[in-house]
Amino acid sequence: MNARAAIFDQAGKPFRIAEMPLPASLHAGELAVEIALATICGSDLHTHSGRRMEPTPCVLGHEGVGRVIAAGEGRERWMGRRVTWSSADSCGQCAACTQWNLPQKCERVFKYGHATLHEASGLHGTYATHIVLRAGTHLVEVPENVPDAVAAAANCSLATMANVTEHLPSPCHVAVVQGAGLLGLHGCALLRAAGVERVIVVDTDEARLASVADFGGEAMLCVDVPAKCADVVIEAAGVPSIVNEGLRFLRPGGHYLFVGMVHPDSALNLTGEAIIRGCVSVRGFHNYAPRHLDMAVAFLTQSTLPWASLVSPPLSLAQLDEGFALSATRRWARVAISMSR
Repeated sequence: MNARAAIFDQAGKPFRIAEMPLPASLHAGELAVEIALATICGSDLHTHSGRRMEPTPCVLGHEGVGRVIAAGEGRERWMGRRVTWSSADSCGQCAACTQWNLPQKCERVFKYGHATLHEASGLHGTYATHIVLRAGTHLVEVPENVPDAVAAAANCSLATMANVTEHLPSPCHVAVVQGAGLLGLHGCALLRAAGVERVIVVDTDEARLASVADFGGEAMLCVDVPAKCADVVIEAAGVPSIVNEGLRFLRPGGHYLFVGMVHPDSALNLTGEAIIRGCVSVRGFHNYAPRHLDMAVAFLTQSTLPWASLVSPPLSLAQLDEGFALSATRRWARVAISMSR
């Protein structure tokens, strides 16, 4: 049995569709998943444009939902289940896994959508009809009431924000989220669900700000945000120039949480004095632990918010180049790629 995959060779070149064989048998703990739908994440846009370098050739993509069609020894219970999975596989034995509570920083971490075709099956990304998951990969069953287009990004943006919003100052009455993309809107909704009374979402794109109220936030341009109003500021825009604005929003002793600038073009122009005089706590967040994926899917299961309105009508795998072009316009928070089209 073969899979169809969109191969990324280098920045600036179109994807090429290729047939790739599925493994005839799986090692203990491995799973083969038939992907129903994937979504295009901003980090893949960075790779596709050359802003961020990854080994090639590869199958990009890490946001997805699908059904388990084959299971290696020890994981047979997952057969037939509709699932999403952690974006990284961890060893479970190193200090990051066992002592630091940071399995995403595992010494032997394997990240989906970031490995070459020459490693194992080569089916490591979600821009394909199938993916082979390694033995240390955490899975969560997705209830049928959560649509594919909503579930696909749970294993990236939403799970990451579940990690971020687990670390709020006390008290936390007002939060500012910088960036009204999907990461920021996920953060907004999670903050409101956590009991934060007021969540202000800032962006320069008024079209993006138009969705903020639907997810419990107040949309503002940065010039309208009062100084020292926030207990916490979450950077979810990926833009270094906004950091000093964020510090202006923070009350003394507030928390500044960085999550969006996961790319090399992120040098900051700020002084140590601004951190010291403001008694600011600064923390960075990269990806998440398995419990955050559990939290993300549980949140979607109970959410009545209009998440599907943020996702484009699905394109086919053969239209992936068109999908990346559409994603770059920022018309949609996520562009969907259906494997059945």
